[in-house]
Amino acid sequence: MSAAQAYLATLLVLTLIAQAAVPSLRVVIVVSGAALSCLLVTLLGIGSTHQLMAELPWDVLILLVGLGLLSEIFASSRLFGLVAVRIARLSQAQPRRLLIYFSIGMYLVSGLVNNLTALLLVLPILHILLKLMSFPQRYVSWLLGVLLVACNLGGAATPIGDFPAILLLSSGRMTFVDYLQRAAPPTVLALIGLLALVIGLVRPQRSVDREALTSRLSVEIMGRMYRGVHLDRRRFVPAALLLLIMLLCWTLLPAESGISAELVCWLGVAAALLINRRYGEDLLRTRVDIEAVLFLLSLFVMVAAVRHSGLFSTLSQSLARLPLSPPGQLAVFLLVAGVLTGLFSAGPSMAGLLEVAHALARHLPPHVVYVGLALSVCAGSSLFLTAATSGPMAQALTERAKLCDSQGRPLHFGFMEFLPIGVLSFTVIQSIALLYGWWFSR
Repeated sequence: MSAAQAYLATLLVLTLIAQAAVPSLRVVIVVSGAALSCLLVTLLGIGSTHQLMAELPWDVLILLVGLGLLSEIFASSRLFGLVAVRIARLSQAQPRRLLIYFSIGMYLVSGLVNNLTALLLVLPILHILLKLMSFPQRYVSWLLGVLLVACNLGGAATPIGDFPAILLLSSGRMTFVDYLQRAAPPTVLALIGLLALVIGLVRPQRSVDREALTSRLSVEIMGRMYRGVHLDRRRFVPAALLLLIMLLCWTLLPAESGISAELVCWLGVAAALLINRRYGEDLLRTRVDIEAVLFLLSLFVMVAAVRHSGLFSTLSQSLARLPLSPPGQLAVFLLVAGVLTGLFSAGPSMAGLLEVAHALARHLPPHVVYVGLALSVCAGSSLFLTAATSGPMAQALTERAKLCDSQGRPLHFGFMEFLPIGVLSFTVIQSIALLYGWWFSR
């Protein structure tokens, strides 16, 4: 490893550790790390700030911002709240059904829209039901934990569900249809396997002593609280039609047409904002997630700096020199990807590991490498509560809800409460990632 590689890699790792250790300052830390990376690249003579900026994946940022704005339009139509109420009624507040139905619902929603927006609107309604039912700590921890993992799996199932998948789509290494066909089945398998283990082996619902009358009354009370809430069709219908058109374009338009995924997103979201006029203008002025944009922009700058140093090529060569077959090298890579994601979160891990994945894809079927990487990143983001952005948000919303059990004792949802769910989820999803890599690389 050269001096330039050592300096830039150390800066990247220290920045990632610092932002994970102090999440309240993560944007400031990462922006500062990016500025120092530009300075080091210039002083070391291996590039310039202009070159780093020219290599940034602006298409990823367009997709993230555009899909985030579309999620806000769906949220303003009250769609997610009504879905949550409907799921609660279907489950009749029975502990087992509640866990299964909400997990499946969040998996489906997270595949199409920003899971942060969905959680922000679904969790408060679920918290109301949990307050009415006074479930014990163990059940609440497993319910909320499995819900977060279901969101991660839904995001990994489609090319527009979460940042790692969007990054793969924008790289041009896999088409929309190819990724969807190959990634959705293993995520469904992972969700089924996780729910089967939780319901059949862990059985958090057995600690719940609940009478049928109490359950019906709780659902009825919650239903009456939301009986005046109706779907805003003026916002929902145009947004849904435009999303359908975008999905068809991503699916049917050939790459040779020159109409890229980000252009489709840009045009579709612009049309949705124009239809909503003043509300669309307000969204652009106030609801663009500047924090996420700055964080990812700075992250991409640091990754580009490390790429200029040649470190990713060195790592790829080191992996190729391992005394293992290509499937064995892939297994090592996927395990490392899962652990690193658990420590540093999905965005930083995917941005850096994708460079190594490109080298592996020269000797293995590309879809095996990329889908395996997406599954491993999903496994890592499910390991700790801090590994995915939705984790701290779910923790804050739950603490703010001030839930109590039947004895009046306060309920919590933090790092330690999530850890058993995280370890089990990581084991299930990472195992499927390894099996996927082994089966399709034979």
